[in-house]
Order: sequence, then structure tokens, then C-alpha cells
Amino acid sequence: MRRLFGSVRSRATLAATLVVAVALVAAGAAVLLSLRSNLTDQADTQAERSARSIASYLALEKPFDKLPLDEDEEPVQVVDENGTLVAASEDLRRISGTGSDQVRPQAPTGGAGDEGDDDSDGGEDPLEHAEIEDRTKFTNGSATIDGESADYRFAAVRVETEHEGRLTVYAGAPLSAERRAVSTALTVMLIGFPLLLAVVAVVTWLVTRRALRPVEGIRCEMAAITASEDLARRVPVPDTHDEVARLARTTNETLSALQTSVERQRRFVADASHELRSPIASLRTQLEVGAAHPELLDVEGAVEDTVRLQHLAADLLLLARLDAGERPADARFDLAALTREEADGRPGVTVKAPEAAEVAGSRVQLGRLLTNLLDNARRHARSEIAVTVQRLGEWAVVEVADDGDGVPAGDRERIFERFVRLDDARSRDDGGAGLGLAIARDVAVRHGGTLTVRDAPAGGALFELRLPLAAG
Repeated sequence: MRRLFGSVRSRATLAATLVVAVALVAAGAAVLLSLRSNLTDQADTQAERSARSIASYLALEKPFDKLPLDEDEEPVQVVDENGTLVAASEDLRRISGTGSDQVRPQAPTGGAGDEGDDDSDGGEDPLEHAEIEDRTKFTNGSATIDGESADYRFAAVRVETEHEGRLTVYAGAPLSAERRAVSTALTVMLIGFPLLLAVVAVVTWLVTRRALRPVEGIRCEMAAITASEDLARRVPVPDTHDEVARLARTTNETLSALQTSVERQRRFVADASHELRSPIASLRTQLEVGAAHPELLDVEGAVEDTVRLQHLAADLLLLARLDAGERPADARFDLAALTREEADGRPGVTVKAPEAAEVAGSRVQLGRLLTNLLDNARRHARSEIAVTVQRLGEWAVVEVADDGDGVPAGDRERIFERFVRLDDARSRDDGGAGLGLAIARDVAVRHGGTLTVRDAPAGGALFELRLPLAAG
């Protein structure tokens, strides 16, 4: 059972069936109540009409034995103000719900039952001394007429007469039609509702299975990708424009990003291993020669290789932290002042920073970014390096321009890739591993900025760093 309702299809089918069941029960109850109310109102109307008809005869001082009590073959009682039954349907054998269970009339207490009293007032209109109340009371009860028992809706109408005083007429209307209609409707609902719920459950099950079929395909493909570790595979995208298709596309985008990240990591490890191999091999060779022939030990070369290894290790560690998503610090400082500090003491470098440009982030990382830009400019400049810091709208802009050969248009994005050297021999001799500009671009992006390159006015390369100014 737990496994059966553990699937989305089963839960969706159960939920849809329960919702429809609740709606059907509510609608059925409303229909039954409305049907019963309407039929009861019809019975009320019929009973009231009969009661008022008898009341109008009493208002005309009609004798009790002359009242048309058996015209509709329904139970009728006439009770005086003392509760005495003075007139009733001839075949009435039992009655309840009218306030009087008497079925045989008693002797009348006034003159209305005496023959010849109709004209005792010398032609005077009896309606002038009679009054029929407008209000009608309704009650439920039962009665037996001519040996048949049934439930009735009774209407009670009071009439004031001159000779008999206050009389109450009880007239009944059968509730058999209401009972039959409600019973029939209930039977139809008890038979039809389960069938309708079965149809809803089957349709929901089939529709859900069809809707979730692409999800199962995505799941199977993801399981195969996990088992094979082949990130080049992609999940199937259904020819629809619904949530499942968007899920498939998002999954493929995630796989593409993951594949790119893994390939980048593999290249990074391979390139790092290659870059570390040369200084380590050189250092080992020098140490082995020094161990065998101390007089031939190149101490300066060993120190140079060690420093190169130290810088490379620091670069690799910083890249690893950036790849891990390390959030830069939230310190506020003047980028113009930091630029002047990094350029101080460098030959051929001029800095133009007329105003402060406060930014937020890691002072150490941004200092490393500026150092890398200045080192790159020093390696390629012929004589001069011009640095400017200015505010443009909501940005702090740093430009580092040299008078070297510049960067070809086709390589202006490639130089920001890791371990890329356009002049491999010169970069290796100079101690560069092709990580400086990659680190600079990553640091800029982590701080919400950009780093691009274009031609400088002097003909060399101009690197432009844009960082958002600190809020406030």
C-alpha cells in the first residue's frame, strides 16, 4: 500500500478522486435539500389552499355538517377555541401533528351546527362579522384515512366567526411525492456517483501516466548518465511547451554546465601538473647536482625556481578558492588609493586618479587583480604604462594601457583563459604561467564587475576594469 501511493500518479489519482467525491457529495446534498424544500413548499401551498377554502365556508357560517371536508380525500379537522373537534373528514381514523388527535366530532357548542341558522340575522352578510387570519402555521404529521396511513404536511388557519367564536382549520397535503422524489434522487446518486468517481479515477490515472511518461524518460536517462559518468549525454526533451519540457531543458543546461565545469577542472589539473613539472624538475636537477658536486650548486637558480613554485602555488590556491565560490569580503575602500599603492615604485608607470572611487569587496583580491594587470603591462610595454582611475555613473573604472604590440582581436577573450600564453617562450622565461589575467577576470566577476581589453591610444593594449561603486 505504501509503495502503491508512493508514486505521483497514484497520489494525483487519489487526490482528484477525493476532490470530485467531495464536490459530488456537496452538490448531491444541495440538490436533495433543494428538491425536498421545493416539494415541501408545494405541499404547504396545497395544504394552505385546502385550509383556507374550509375557513372561507366557516366565515360564511356554513354548518359543520355541510362543510366540503372530503372533496380532496385529504385529512381535515376543525377545532374550536377549547380544543374540541367540531368537524373532521368522514373517513379519518387516526391523526397526529395537528394539536388534536380526535377523529370524531363532538356536539357543537354554538348555533353554527343547527340547521336554519344561516338566515338568523335577517340577510346580514356574515363576512362582516368574520375574520380569517393571514398567518398560516405548518407542521408535519401523519394520518390514516380509509385504512391507508401516510405522512402529511398540515396547514393551520384560524378564523373568527360571530356564532362559533375562534375556530382553527387543519388541512393536510400528502408528503408521498416528496418522499418518492427524494428517494429516487438518492438512489440515482448512490448508483451514479461511484460510477462517475470510477471514471474520474481511470481518466486521471491514464492522463497522469501520459503526462509523466517524459519524466520517467528523464529519470532513466539521468540514471544512465550517473552509471556511465558520461556527461556528454542529454535527457530527451518532449515536443511540448509545459513544465516537463522546461524541466528537461533545464536539466540539459545543468548537465552542460556540469560538463563544462568538469572539463575545466580536468584541464586545470592537467595544466597545473604540466606547469609544476618544469620548476620541480629543474629544482630537483639542481639539488641532485649540488648533492654530487657542491661546488656546482646554482643557489640563485634554485631560489628562483622555488619562488616560481611559490607564486604558482599561490595562484592555484586563489583560483581554487574562486572556483569554490568564496565570497569576497564586504570592506569599503578607495580604489584610486589602492591603485596608487600597487603602482608605487614601478618604473615607467604613471597614475592619474583625480578623485576617490570607493568600492566594496576584498582589498587583497582587488590588489592582486591590479598587480596582475601591471605585471602583464610591464612584460609587454616598450617604455610607458599609463593608469587612470575615474568614476563613470555608478561605476569605478580603472584603465591600464601600455605602448606594446597590443592584443590581436581574435585573442582578446582567449587571453583570459587559464594557462594561455600568446608568447609562450617569453612568458615562461619571465616566470608567467598564464594565470594572471584569468585570475584578474575571475576576481572582477566575483566583485560584480567586468574586465575587457581593447587597443590603447599609444598602440598597445588597454585593459579596462569596471567595478560598481559602493552604495551610499
